[in-house]
Amino acid sequence: MAVAQLVKSVDVPYEEKERLFNEVKADLRFSDYLYGCYECGICVAVCPSARFYDFSPRRITQAVAREDVELVYEQMNGEVWECSQCFSCLVCPRKNNPGGIITIMREVAVKNGLHSAKEALEGYSRIIYKIMSTGTQVSPDMIRPDAFPDWGPNAKETADNLEVWRRAMPPDTMHTTSSSWEVDDKTLTELYLIWHLTGVLDMIKTLDESLHMILVDVMEEKLEEAGYPLS
Repeated sequence: MAVAQLVKSVDVPYEEKERLFNEVKADLRFSDYLYGCYECGICVAVCPSARFYDFSPRRITQAVAREDVELVYEQMNGEVWECSQCFSCLVCPRKNNPGGIITIMREVAVKNGLHSAKEALEGYSRIIYKIMSTGTQVSPDMIRPDAFPDWGPNAKETADNLEVWRRAMPPDTMHTTSSSWEVDDKTLTELYLIWHLTGVLDMIKTLDESLHMILVDVMEEKLEEAGYPLS
């Protein structure tokens, strides 16, 4: 872990770390995800991320089971973001779900605006905006290796040959995929309502206030037209 991260961790009061840990434990899924660790290491053996990083789903499960508040806080500020969320760890003979525990830890990190969450999700702000404004996801012009460093060589290959990708697609898909997947206003309105009512927008605000403002502007008009004012 970087020295800067350690310094930030030390500066955070223990009470705040404990509050975050209690938020993890209070999640309704928590009791179904943690039953106690045998330390058998099977979850590590099947974990794809463990092959490429100094990552261990067992280490996270043990820290949570021991209620090691300090270590769990450190993991929420680094280690949990190395999980690929493939849930291979569900082979656990004790029926633990390390991937599920990590999901909860990530969600708590996002809801509380931890620096690790902002850093890990930075490259996905354009995708969030794309989904909310058009109902679609990634178009070729969005793939950039600096925004998605964990996507491997394919991201660079796409960026280096962007004109080829564009010529292979209809002209009006240069900056969007709407011609291949047209999303009507009713679907967009439903999507906006789900994000608004479930608190997703509030989570986005803790990570990126500028993106939140843009999304509200995009959504407000559509919802008001449909009779669902945001306020």
